[in-house]
Amino acid sequence: MLPLVIVLLLVLILFGAGFALKALWWIAVIVLILWLLGFVFRGAGASGTRGRWYRW
Repeated sequence: MLPLVIVLLLVLILFGAGFALKALWWIAVIVLILWLLGFVFRGAGASGTRGRWYRW
């Protein structure tokens, strides 16, 4: 019975890690798209130069 529980826990952990990694990949892709759109749609500053769209 104990080996079965260990195998089931291992499967559950690996499934959870796979789901979390897939979610992190989607978040990374969304952030990359927003970052690239920031370069396209950034506005001009007071001196006529194009400023950064982020604050850091």
